[in-house]
Amino acid sequence: MYRPTLVRVEETLNRVLLGKPEAVRLALVCLLANGHLLIEDLPGVGKTTLAHALAQVLGLDYRRIQFTSDLLPGDVVGVSVFEQARARFEFHPGPIFAQVLLADEVNRAPPKTQSALLEAMQEHQVSVDGRTHDLPQPFFVIATQNPAEQVGTHPLPESQLDRFLMCIELGFPDSAAERALLEGSGMIGASGPLAPEAGPADLLAWQREVAAVVARPALLDYVQALLRGSRDPALFRSGLSPRAGLGLLQAARAYALIDGRGFVTPDDVRAVLPSVAIHRVASRESQPGAATIARLLECAPAN
Repeated sequence: MYRPTLVRVEETLNRVLLGKPEAVRLALVCLLANGHLLIEDLPGVGKTTLAHALAQVLGLDYRRIQFTSDLLPGDVVGVSVFEQARARFEFHPGPIFAQVLLADEVNRAPPKTQSALLEAMQEHQVSVDGRTHDLPQPFFVIATQNPAEQVGTHPLPESQLDRFLMCIELGFPDSAAERALLEGSGMIGASGPLAPEAGPADLLAWQREVAAVVARPALLDYVQALLRGSRDPALFRSGLSPRAGLGLLQAARAYALIDGRGFVTPDDVRAVLPSVAIHRVASRESQPGAATIARLLECAPAN
């Protein structure tokens, strides 16, 4: 049964990232939904720790790219190098060939390098010198993004933000969690590796289970009402695309699976809606993100 193993995975992640159960749950949801995750927050709040712990607890190959202003597309996807002994070009894969890739501070890289990463995320493959190379499966990108007001950032355009299924913030730990860290009883930043609770084959099986979670017609009506509401030009400057709608439903399915259910409820949709919509929907009044999501939920009251 997948349920006990998923519970252990979530519990282990919560022991590593103290005081952030919602962020841990949403990161796991994004992975099970076969999407990619964007984390927008200040440095030092645990973004790298979450990515590394997620890879370790699931036994996945992990790599990290520090995005800088001089990073080139070839530094991400790889390059072809002429091998004189063989008298031909050989492809040398870049760090993107991993099962979990942490793209750290992605908005510090120039747009061309950002595009190389985001294209690979969408296609699950890279093309170099006319040859296509498949990325490993499963393939999960966690990108971190510093606040736009910080020096040296290149904000991701809306069309590229849409490649991320979910966007979350970690924020500062609460008082109890921070005290545990200061006393040394927390595990954040621990140097020792975590023992895997599952493996790549388990994750692929869970992703197939997510696709089988039932969404009844009434639930689809609710999702469609949210999509229509987000496209009201009197309320929002940008709305949810059909791809975002599919992502919302898939994330809700993953949330239900983690809860041990084989069907989706409106509560599952509401639980994942903020992280699916926050980087896609903008209100006419330029309200904060939470106010925008609250207004969106008002457009489709659940029965």
